[in-house]
Amino acid sequence: MSFRIQPAAPARPNRCQLFGPGSRPAIFEKMAASDADVINLDLEDSVAPSDKDSARENIIKAISEVNWGNKTLSVRINGLDTPYWYRDVVDLLEQAGPRLDQIMIPKVGCAADVYAVDALATAVETAMGREKKISFEVIIESAAGIAHVEEIAASSPRLQAMSLGAADFAASMGMQTTGIGGTQENYYMQREGQKHWSDPWHWAQAAIVAACRTHGVLPVDGPFGDFSDDEGFRAQARRSATLGMVGKWAIHPKQVALSNEVFTPSEEAVAEAREILAAMDEAKAKGEGATVYKGRLVDIASIKQAEVVVRQSEMIAGG
Repeated sequence: MSFRIQPAAPARPNRCQLFGPGSRPAIFEKMAASDADVINLDLEDSVAPSDKDSARENIIKAISEVNWGNKTLSVRINGLDTPYWYRDVVDLLEQAGPRLDQIMIPKVGCAADVYAVDALATAVETAMGREKKISFEVIIESAAGIAHVEEIAASSPRLQAMSLGAADFAASMGMQTTGIGGTQENYYMQREGQKHWSDPWHWAQAAIVAACRTHGVLPVDGPFGDFSDDEGFRAQARRSATLGMVGKWAIHPKQVALSNEVFTPSEEAVAEAREILAAMDEAKAKGEGATVYKGRLVDIASIKQAEVVVRQSEMIAGG
């Protein structure tokens, strides 16, 4: 272990982030009643330029008037390359009230992007006497973003989560695909006449997880575009969970249950984790640093893995 201890990520459920456009206020109540842990009200890609102002007004009104329960409530602002983002930040922090938890910053390419939003948010909060400091989530969706992913993860104490935005990321990288997440038809290996499809997003996800875990940020998988393909969503989510991501976006209400299913530890997994911890307690009592559990070696590293599963289960149950 490095002399510098790896910080813990925020202790909040983040299995599913449900997105909805700010231009459709009729769906806000349904979003609030969903089983998603995080609600992302959108001002960016899903809102036409002509609707930006009215969408912002809709969201500001709903933040105070809708009962969001104990969900993390987030608003995705417009990108820093647009004329809309500064007004998004100012109006949200001046008018939306204390219920708003988080601002999501899209298309972050370097730490300076986060610094710009941080500086503006700090100025508005100070001017307004706002006691609750807004937190940030960023989206990595460009070649620059993945190249600078670690400096972005370390960019602000406000930063709590980081997501991969597959569609814009693919476009920025010049990838020959129009798919959003999941395996891609032409990304395969062939052996003995059989095709084997691998995951083109794997390396980017691993880079995001490593940067996030280094700096105490929650790593989150982004959208899966084909909401008619439940098994494809499950497969993508399971790969993400195996890599260390804590949750996934839902761009359709039916994806909420799928995401929660994958990112909630099963009763069997939690029971096994508790048994491993108990077995290691017995080993330590005997002065031993390792033991055998179900025919396999478990040691101090196994304790850390088991503790992750148990903590996640307890946090979700308490949330």
